[in-house]
Amino acid sequence: MRVLLVVNPAASSVTTRARVAVEGILRSSLGTEVVETTRRGHAVELARDAVREGYDVVAVLAGDGTLNEAADGLAGSDVALAPLPGGSTNVFARTLAIAYGPEDAAHQLVESIRRGSRRRIGLGAALAPDRPDRHFLFHLGVGFDAAIIRRMEARSYLKRHFAHPAFAVAAVDTWLRRYDRGARIRFDAVTGADGDVVATGPYAVISNSDPYTYVGHRPLRIAPGASLDAALAVTVLSTLRAPVVVRATVAAVGRIGYLATSPEIVQVAGVNEVTLSADSPFPWQVDGDYVGDVEALAVVHRPDCLTVVTPRAPHERRRGRR
Repeated sequence: MRVLLVVNPAASSVTTRARVAVEGILRSSLGTEVVETTRRGHAVELARDAVREGYDVVAVLAGDGTLNEAADGLAGSDVALAPLPGGSTNVFARTLAIAYGPEDAAHQLVESIRRGSRRRIGLGAALAPDRPDRHFLFHLGVGFDAAIIRRMEARSYLKRHFAHPAFAVAAVDTWLRRYDRGARIRFDAVTGADGDVVATGPYAVISNSDPYTYVGHRPLRIAPGASLDAALAVTVLSTLRAPVVVRATVAAVGRIGYLATSPEIVQVAGVNEVTLSADSPFPWQVDGDYVGDVEALAVVHRPDCLTVVTPRAPHERRRGRR
């Protein structure tokens, strides 16, 4: 079993102690090589190299942005992706029920590889003009959502050390003076059963899994119908009026009924393809990484696209403790 461990040394939870511990755990049990990312987009190249060089698993000790890049490089191959939490939120690792601490997650990974515990999942893919396709693991956001991420990345120090409070401040600041709340982005969604669904608004999230993110230990859920085993789910806010944004946020961390019943919110699951367009450029992001501004974007679901190493199922863990 050949494992390539990709480490982002700049990720918020990648301390020297955590890195040394993870490397030691993997090397003591698996044939492991270690490489560091040195720039944006580097993990895509490293993952593609791992496919060419015949690795079995690419483990990623980093945040969701670097993990997204590695998934993008592995998409369509048989090389498995293994997330290890190294960022401030680690949405995808937590979605898979991977241990919260890097060392615990490394032990869990060794056990999962020994047991052959893995699954094949679908990915979303964004097709932007003059850009390579960009896959995403858990969500793609456009409009207001991406404008917040863009603001956060302009303050990388705050993102690294004060991620959740800084995000809240950036969201308020962006809403007040850094985004056109009247922006109209058109969404044409194609589902397998119900035909086309059309919506417009200044903010939308296209989900490949649930939850959308975490605030501390609480999941933020906006598309409970989203699943790694199903097509995409689209959530569009037709307005950024303060009462709608506040109620939607409160609903996402508690009972999500408002999101499904509000006339200002459109939700549709089972989406195979969605086309986005606007009269002026709008920002977009994938898995928490700001990508740029475009006037048109197509997003498709690609089933059976990536292998991921997963922990044992909960009932197996319970049986193992008896």
